[in-house]
Amino acid sequence: MLPAVIRASLCLLSLLTTGALPAAEQASPHLDFAYAVLAEQRGDHEAAARGFEKARTEDPDAISLVQRGVRLRMANHDLEGATTLYRELAERHPDEMESQVIYADFLRENAPGDDFVAKEATAVLEAAHKREPRNLGVIRRLFRLYEQREKRDLSTKLYDQLVSASEPSPAEVVAAAELAKTLFSAADKAALDRLDTLFRETLRRHPGSASFARAASENFRERKNLPEAIEMLTLHVREVPSSLELRTRLGVLLLSANREAEGEKELLDVIAIDPRQGLAHQTLAKLYRSQGKVAEALPHAADALKNRGGSPSDFLALADEFLDAERPRDARLLLEKAVYFHPDDAGLAARLAIATRRDPETRAKASRLFREAEQLSGKDGPASEPDFLVESSNSLVEGGQLPAAEERLRQAIRAFPADRKKETAAAMRQLAGLWQQQGKNAEAAASLLKRADALSPPP
Repeated sequence: MLPAVIRASLCLLSLLTTGALPAAEQASPHLDFAYAVLAEQRGDHEAAARGFEKARTEDPDAISLVQRGVRLRMANHDLEGATTLYRELAERHPDEMESQVIYADFLRENAPGDDFVAKEATAVLEAAHKREPRNLGVIRRLFRLYEQREKRDLSTKLYDQLVSASEPSPAEVVAAAELAKTLFSAADKAALDRLDTLFRETLRRHPGSASFARAASENFRERKNLPEAIEMLTLHVREVPSSLELRTRLGVLLLSANREAEGEKELLDVIAIDPRQGLAHQTLAKLYRSQGKVAEALPHAADALKNRGGSPSDFLALADEFLDAERPRDARLLLEKAVYFHPDDAGLAARLAIATRRDPETRAKASRLFREAEQLSGKDGPASEPDFLVESSNSLVEGGQLPAAEERLRQAIRAFPADRKKETAAAMRQLAGLWQQQGKNAEAAASLLKRADALSPPP
């Protein structure tokens, strides 16, 4: 599909060239701009530059065309020419805030250490501030310039204007907090207490603002005042019970404050509303593990991984916990999601085959997964590990493929490390049992059973 700007240019060209627009309109900069866009797409950058420049001279107040003109001059290392374009635009439109801000930003970015340029940018922003004294974009930029020029009295004055405003908006309080981090030390209790009061009063007027509730809570958390941080979020979630992200945050803070029962309830309420809230699941899993409730922790850990994703090793570690707890169905469901995230990971494919076979609901499907895991693994990959080989052998036995099952057991016996005597002996007994069932290799079976008993006596 063509980009929107090209489609628009083609449509405009069609109108212009077919006479669908009045003659006066056909002589407008739109035609030059459309031709320039098409030339740019064809790779004819010189023709595109001429077209954009012609369009700009015909419409010198179009900000997008001025910006293109500036980029062209900067590409040719013409800083003076680029500055002139922005300065003239700002002078023609002293009441247009965007033109003033663009010009000031350009000056700051392209001559950061030049005091003359800093003064020019300051003058532009001071004039803009007089016209719109509560424009936060201008205030932030002007504050940075005052600080850069070591005019702390003027930057402090900007801060005072924000905090002294009658019923400041949430955005103004957040901006004041940003400036305060530069102006005041952590030991300046009076200044920070004043800011705390602003957060409290403003949130009571605007309890439905999620972004401000988070900012207010974070302000108190950074000041080591967990009760107030919790109270800020509580005010918000009472007003907006569907604000699940902040309800989760509230649960986390309650746990941090050792109010475990309240925190647990808040997080459980969140996932009852939306089971896809990964952070809530993750936090509950961590809580239950800390309480020694591993069985309760595992499902939440799984849901957290399923929702937010994770590395193959994250999925494998949790799947092994499920398998060790004899919960193959949970392991299988987790690994199915893991394979969705990491379809080419042989370790996940191998473990999924094992979990699928151990789960009675899906055992019949396991043989295909074992074959796919072997193909993905290659000769020395996870499919060569002894646990996989034993499980694969069991699947082959269930499918009536006894010779292949015997071979897998032989490979497993050789692959088990020396410290896994019990598992090695179990594989030996399985192989001997297969021979006995088929009425073959009687002496070899007896010898193998003796070796297994010597390695790990039967219980």
